[in-house]
Amino acid sequence: MLDLPQLLTYAAALSGSAGLLYAGVLFLVALISVLAPTPERRKDARTTLSILVRRRSR
Repeated sequence: MLDLPQLLTYAAALSGSAGLLYAGVLFLVALISVLAPTPERRKDARTTLSILVRRRSR
């Protein structure tokens, strides 16, 4: 059976990994939106980026 501190460590590591993955995806989409060779791809990347960083009202 896992101890609570060990479980919290795993949860923190998983949360950090998910945050880094999300930041990496945002960076990649932003890079594509700037460097894409065709206007359609740049527009698609910008649309995707706007969806990913959209803020919802609370």
